[in-house]
Order: sequence, then structure tokens, then C-alpha cells
Amino acid sequence: MADAAPTRDDVERARATIGDRLLRTPLLTSRTLDARLKCELFQRTGSFKSRGALNKLSRLTAQEKARGVIAISAGNHAQAVAFAAAAEGADALVVMWQGASEQKIAATRGYGATVDLEAHDPASAFERLAQLQEETGRTLVHPFDDPLVIAGAGTVGLELEEDAPDADAVIVPVGGGGLVSGIQTAIGTRTRVIAVEPETSTALHSGLEHGEPTPVTPTSIADGLNAPFAGRLPLEICKDIERVLVTDDEIKHAFRFLYERAKLACEPAGAAAAAAWLSGKIDAENTVVVVSGGNVAAQTASAILAAP
Repeated sequence: MADAAPTRDDVERARATIGDRLLRTPLLTSRTLDARLKCELFQRTGSFKSRGALNKLSRLTAQEKARGVIAISAGNHAQAVAFAAAAEGADALVVMWQGASEQKIAATRGYGATVDLEAHDPASAFERLAQLQEETGRTLVHPFDDPLVIAGAGTVGLELEEDAPDADAVIVPVGGGGLVSGIQTAIGTRTRVIAVEPETSTALHSGLEHGEPTPVTPTSIADGLNAPFAGRLPLEICKDIERVLVTDDEIKHAFRFLYERAKLACEPAGAAAAAAWLSGKIDAENTVVVVSGGNVAAQTASAILAAP
């Protein structure tokens, strides 16, 4: 039986489960941007992902924790699962792929997880994940298609509801859809939530066009958004959501803007929502831009910053 989509009550329960083990990230005002910035790059492990991972790990049985967990990720979810597993006393195995950020691989290992790098790309990594899950009996902590993970991500929305009650638009970067569907679940009935994807990484856009999870070949500089498909639950939750596409050049411009003007050392994925706002693709008065993460390799950041 397929998992049911989480509800607002599930998001409230996730906040109670997480408690004070994670940060309530700041909401900063940028006059130059003419928007407020929800700074998830300051969260534990450097992104919003720790919210969903900790909610999921906290709800496992003692037997499930004893068997360990398995995850798949380009890096941010990997670090989050490694962190949450250590916090909950479970062993973590994370499937990544060759070419993934060396910085994110090292950080994942630093939190105590074992990293499997047999796969050559995201698509083959999901095949590797299925193989290892069957062999080991570990519990899967899916990066974006799990109701507990989505509910944890939705706690971002609860904080926004309290800290920015006048917001008429919340702009959210999208990879596999976990964050945007969590925020949509939490506040979508009362606040306009807008999903932003790179033009070269359209997992949610393609899935909604086809009405089901649809494989894509993502190539964006925003590696944190390069999901090979969007989850079934995010597609269900976000079926009527407003969507915007941005170019990699627009992401790079937003990355430089956030670094130079807002003093935020985010990653390209974390700049995608700002890219949509800066490029004039969204009309709103009281906007919140979600800066979803800050795990970026020094060479990537320096190359973007050095460009004219």
C-alpha cells in the first residue's frame, strides 16, 4: 500500500519530534532584494534536509535502528541522514555517485556514514540503492518521497507562518520536491507557494506534465536540485502549484548577489529561488525567498564569483 501524503497535523507532529535539536533558522530582510530570506543554509548540516531526516530517524523502531538505514543523495540529504543516524544511534549507508561533490562526500563521512560510490550517475545510483537495500535489509530514508521526510521539511513552513504572517509568496527551490511539498502541506492553503526549478533540471515540471514520476537527465550547476525524477507524493501534493523555470546563468547571478549583497555563502541550489525573484518572473508584494542550503565546493563558488 502506498504511503499517504502528509497533512498539516503531520508537520506539527514533526516539529514536536524534532524539538530543539535543530535550529529555528533566521528570516533576514534584504532591502536590495526587496524580499525576506529564509536562511536554511544555517541549519545543522548546512541545509533544510536535516529536518526531514531527523523526523524520519526519530520515528524508527528499535529493530529498524538496529538494522541501520540507507539513503541516496547528491550530498545534502546524505549529510542530513548521516547526522540524524548518529543522533539516533543508527548505522547509515549512503549511496552517492562518481562525480558528486568531494566536499559533500567528505562531510557525509565526517558525520559517521559509510558512502557507496559504485554508481556512475544519479539514475544508476537508484539501481544501486535498490540492490543494497535488498542485500542489507536497511530502512530507506528517501530524500523526497517519504511522508515523514516531507513533514519534517514542512517545519520550514510553520516557522515562516509565524515569522512572516504577511507573506503573499514563498519561493522555494525544487529538486525531487520534498521541501516544496512540505511547505505546501504546511501553509499552502493560506499562502502562495511557488516552485522554482533550473531549466536543465525539471523533475517536478516533467512529472506534473506527465502525471507521474518521469525520469529526466539533470545537468544544472545547482547540483542539489539535480534529482533524476520527482517523487510520487510531491507530485500529488504540488499538482496545482505555481511553477517557474530559471537558467543556470540566472542562478549564478543570484548566487553572486546573495554572496555580495546579502552576505550569504549559499550553494547554487540555494540561490535558485532568488534567481526567480531577481529575474522578474514572479509578481508579489511581500515575498519570502527560501535559501535552502550552503554546501558548496570552494572551487565551484570561486568560479561563479570570479565570472563577470
